[in-house]
Amino acid sequence: MCTVSIFPKGEDSNSFVLSFNRDEATERQTFAPERENVNGCEMIFPKDAVAGGTWLGVSEKNRLVGIMNGEFKAHKRNLPYRKSRGVVVKEFLATEDIKMYAENYDFEGIEPFTMLCLEWASDLVITEMVWDSKQLHLKNIPLKPRIWSSSPLYNSAMKKQREDWFDDFRNKTTITAEAIWDFHHEAGVGDRNIDLIVDRGFLKTQSISQVEISENKKQFKYEELATGNIKTIYLDDLV
Repeated sequence: MCTVSIFPKGEDSNSFVLSFNRDEATERQTFAPERENVNGCEMIFPKDAVAGGTWLGVSEKNRLVGIMNGEFKAHKRNLPYRKSRGVVVKEFLATEDIKMYAENYDFEGIEPFTMLCLEWASDLVITEMVWDSKQLHLKNIPLKPRIWSSSPLYNSAMKKQREDWFDDFRNKTTITAEAIWDFHHEAGVGDRNIDLIVDRGFLKTQSISQVEISENKKQFKYEELATGNIKTIYLDDLV
C-alpha cells in the first residue's frame, strides 16, 4: 500500500522527480537503499527483509521501477502467492526490453499490482502496468504532475480527496524537489484515514523515497520515518 507522485523537473523533457511513500505492516523489516548486482545488472534499491525484493529501484539501464499494491480497485487476497511483487521489480530493473519482457512474463500467481517503469536512455518513456490477477493492462503515459494511491488502502472518495490536496499543492506552490518532499510528509496531516503519512496502528508509512533525475542531479533520497534517518545516494556513476 503506497502513495506515489511524479513531476517534471525544469524544462528538460527527460527530467523528473518521483516520490514514494511506502505503507507497510509495522513488524515488517526493511533496509535502506544499497547497490547490488542482480542478474548481471547494477541497481540501487531499499530491500524488504522478508522476500528480498523492493518497491522502488534504479538500475544501470537508465531505468526506474516502482510498484504499488493493488490494481484499479481493491482485491480479495488469495494466498499463497507464487512470487513476491518486490522480486518482480528487480527482474524488470534488469531486463533489456521492458515491453517485450512484460508481454512474455508469467504473472500467474502474483498478487495484483500497479507498476511504473521510467526509462530515459534516450527520450523519457513512462510505462504503467496494472496486473489484475487475470490480465496485464499496459500503456505509456505522458510526463505530467500526477499522484497514485494504492487501491487496497484507499477507496475512490479517499483517492479523490488526495488528488484535491495534490492539485491544491501544485497550483499554489513553487514546485521543487524539496517542496514535493514536504508535501509527502505533510499533506492531510490530522486525518489518519487518508493523510499521506498513514498510521492505522498495525500499518504505517514506513519510509519516504525520492528519486531525482536531471542533467545536473541524479540522486536517490530515502528516509526511515521511525528513526528519522535520511540516506542520499548519488546515481551519477550508475545512470
